[in-house]
Amino acid sequence: MERWEELGLRGGVWQGVWHAPEAPGAVGLIHAGERVGAAEVEPLDAGRWRITARLPADLLTLGTSCLMLMAGEPGTRLIAALPLHVGAGEEPDLRAEMELMRAELDFLKREFRNFAGALMSEA
Repeated sequence: MERWEELGLRGGVWQGVWHAPEAPGAVGLIHAGERVGAAEVEPLDAGRWRITARLPADLLTLGTSCLMLMAGEPGTRLIAALPLHVGAGEEPDLRAEMELMRAELDFLKREFRNFAGALMSEA
């Protein structure tokens, strides 16, 4: 069974441990449906990999946003999501959840369009 163990965000570096029978492959950092960086995958022991992603400084702005770690090419499996809320606000959790939903929807729309385009080109 695959699962993410959050190690936290410190100094702009997000870390966690991925528990799975196999390595996750290429892991990318996704923001607003776009790949903004790569994550490092380091084997720890059988079935555990440390994943480290450096957050680009320009993403840390006032407001709510969400970063996702996606595995595979071009990013086919969600490993973890990191909602960020910078600045004062009454309900950051709700805004972060909405941002996560928007990011996932943007990703799904883009993948669906790519899939539909591939099907059309085969016809």
